[in-house]
Amino acid sequence: MALNQDARNRIGISFEFFPPKSEEAEGQLWKAVSELQDWNPDFVSVTYGAGGTTKAPTLATVSRFISSTPLATASHLTCVGATKEETHSVVESFRKAGVKHFVALRGDTPDGVGAPYTPHPGGYANASELVAGLRELGDFEISVSAYPEKHPESRDVAADIDMLKRKADNGADRALTQFFFDNDNFERYLEKVRAAGITIPVVPGIMPIMNLTQLKRFAGACGTVIPAFLDERFEGYDDKPEERAKVAADVAAAQIEDLARRGISDFHLYTMNRSPLVSAVLTNLGFKRNAAQSAGAAA
Repeated sequence: MALNQDARNRIGISFEFFPPKSEEAEGQLWKAVSELQDWNPDFVSVTYGAGGTTKAPTLATVSRFISSTPLATASHLTCVGATKEETHSVVESFRKAGVKHFVALRGDTPDGVGAPYTPHPGGYANASELVAGLRELGDFEISVSAYPEKHPESRDVAADIDMLKRKADNGADRALTQFFFDNDNFERYLEKVRAAGITIPVVPGIMPIMNLTQLKRFAGACGTVIPAFLDERFEGYDDKPEERAKVAADVAAAQIEDLARRGISDFHLYTMNRSPLVSAVLTNLGFKRNAAQSAGAAA
């Protein structure tokens, strides 16, 4: 399933990380960063909690990425539960830290996915308004979200595509999708996106499967469909972590290879702050590490 050289030359990759919540998790994060940066990603992103609950750790994590690694670093930014002035203050804090790229999201309510959403009366109502606000605040690179299998709160995919168009029209540079496993469904979604006049890149979000049981719980909350073939691929490997990891790397690499054959050239990998499985996926595809990139990593 390795890609040929021409295909590899056309492909761009990016990685997502999240702020650590403990000293042990922090060590795990920076170990992963020091290893994954050798793959020379186009950029990395750091998540931001509902209602700004992880502003401080996100800012600290992003600041360390910028000061201690060579990686172009984007910060997620949400507007839920905040006034415009509060959101602008957050943007200014991140700008001072050197952030030039935001992943602009409405964000989940503090009560979690599925809880009723009520816009803050003095804030941005949704991600499209947040994109417009960011465009007024500075010359930022702006990524947004997209949902091939629709956001859990949307009535249908058409409503999601309408929101994506508003985000694109307001100045978004690219869309990063929720993870998915059905490439045919993604291709149909992309056809609808283009038919709606949306021309920005739509970058597939790829989730290497570390634990299928846990993934199913997570997928249920965010609306991702788990195809039956995944149960078949992972059957019998619950107590065989090494073999399970090999299957997981094969599954993710095969998904990327198939999407590349369909003309997709950029991929956003959800790392879960761990490096071995992501590295195995890229190795399977024929990519080579660039160890020179790691000088000073996570110093």
